Amino acid sequence: MKKELFIEVIPLGGLGEIGKNMTAVKYQDEIILIDCGMAFPEDELMGIDLVLPDYTYLLDNRDKVLAVLLTHGHEDHIGGLPYFLKQINVPVYGSRLALGLVGHKLKEHHMEKDAQLKTVKPRDIVSIGSFKVEFIRVSHSIPDAMALAIHTPQGVVVHTGDFKIDHTPVDGDVIDLHRFASLGEQGVLLLMSDSTNVEREGYTFSERLVGKSFEEYFAAAEERIIIASFASNIHRLQQVIYAAEKYGRQLAVAGRSMVTVLTVASELGYLKIPEGMLIDLDEVDKLPNNKVVILTTGSQGEPMSALTRMAFGDHRQLAVMPGDTVIISATPIPGNEKSVSRNINQLFKMGAKVIYEGNSDIHVSGHPSQEELKLIINLLRPQYFLPVHGEYRMLKKHAELAQQLGIPAENTFVGEIGQVFAFNRRHGRMVGRVPAGRVLVDGLGVGDVGNIVLRDRRDMAQDGILIVVVTMDKNTHQVLAGPDIVSRGFVYVREAEALMGEARQKVIAALQKCSDQGKSGWSYIKQEIKSALGKFLFDHTHRRPIILPIIMEVDKS
Repeated sequence: MKKELFIEVIPLGGLGEIGKNMTAVKYQDEIILIDCGMAFPEDELMGIDLVLPDYTYLLDNRDKVLAVLLTHGHEDHIGGLPYFLKQINVPVYGSRLALGLVGHKLKEHHMEKDAQLKTVKPRDIVSIGSFKVEFIRVSHSIPDAMALAIHTPQGVVVHTGDFKIDHTPVDGDVIDLHRFASLGEQGVLLLMSDSTNVEREGYTFSERLVGKSFEEYFAAAEERIIIASFASNIHRLQQVIYAAEKYGRQLAVAGRSMVTVLTVASELGYLKIPEGMLIDLDEVDKLPNNKVVILTTGSQGEPMSALTRMAFGDHRQLAVMPGDTVIISATPIPGNEKSVSRNINQLFKMGAKVIYEGNSDIHVSGHPSQEELKLIINLLRPQYFLPVHGEYRMLKKHAELAQQLGIPAENTFVGEIGQVFAFNRRHGRMVGRVPAGRVLVDGLGVGDVGNIVLRDRRDMAQDGILIVVVTMDKNTHQVLAGPDIVSRGFVYVREAEALMGEARQKVIAALQKCSDQGKSGWSYIKQEIKSALGKFLFDHTHRRPIILPIIMEVDKS
């Protein structure tokens, strides 16, 4: 009997979470990947720089991976590529802008020479193994965003990428609804659709609404204007440039990522900047305040961002001054609310007029609300539906929305990363799991910081660390010096001399106990010190600092 064949879809990121989007599509022994993103760390990931998808499954099947397909150039869709391509170097298909931003990342990693970057545009079709991949224009907050129609031997799989239906986009490139409708007429096996805004009723406003708000605030501002936005929101940057030109202001740019995106986008023709408008940060103080606008990073309250450093007086070249108009043109990503609120409060303290999403129309989403999601489902009329790009509640809500439009409940799937979904014209089901999760990047280390290290970092942050240094004779185990106790993040030693004195006596008692019992192993002695000191400190402070005994050996023979 002939074996029944399926298309397998394996989300490795972007389900049950925001960010690190990555999905594998497999047919027999061929795998193509949709996006390769990253996420920024949450507060509990202390010291972590980036969070990547765990692609162990792909490493185990590296010979089957044929290509990476990029929907657009946002960090949560391209940020993981340098790390992935170091291990599996396959062709990467994307728009000129997406690949321009990728190319800049690869240069930073000294990988640009080996990369296989292949530029595509809307309505292009490329053949990759058994797949024919069609790129379809959609609207988003960055130019050249594209959905994917993957034509397979079992049917058409459509992935919307991030999108919205904006009939008046800033760049004039309207979503290709006609092609979506044509695909629906031909028949779609599976639809994977953006779930980010599924909880919002109605329609997402056009990006041009923000441009009108900018003009109103530019007209009213009497001093400098400082605008913080996502660096990759190129349509937003273009509207800042339009408003600056209209009101005769020069533009300065602060923040490394903002400078990078502005440079790449303008070189590729995606940003139109009037000649002579851009000035260096050093020139800001040489111009009248009402002739300057500063475009900066920091809309999410990042501690090291340019706006945060300006607000707290830590920026080398700029500081927020009384009378400045500060516009935060973004909405806080879940988890960043406290950081954003702290920055807003500090900006008010500095005498600035602060305009943010809670009190103005200076931000609209780049993702579809319910009516737009309904339209895409109705145009495509898929046999199966798998919501993507969202936290679990969003995926659940999106599945319910699809069911309201007539897709049977048994044909809608609310998934988690690592689950394997199999589809053909007769069946759709979850058939297994592969390894999935997160890989943490800390400095140059990728994946070398795990739960144990994070636990130690949390413990040190909560109760501090106590270092006990003892010098002992290597042969007789006699105490030659110490014990000396160093406190970091536990107590201020000068104000806790009595406690430290008693702690020192506890260490001496523990060393004497080891000597009396004839216990001479260094590990045993360290454990006795930790046990005696830990109990004493908890009894007196109700804190549990990390206790680190250090024994210095001296050979006096």
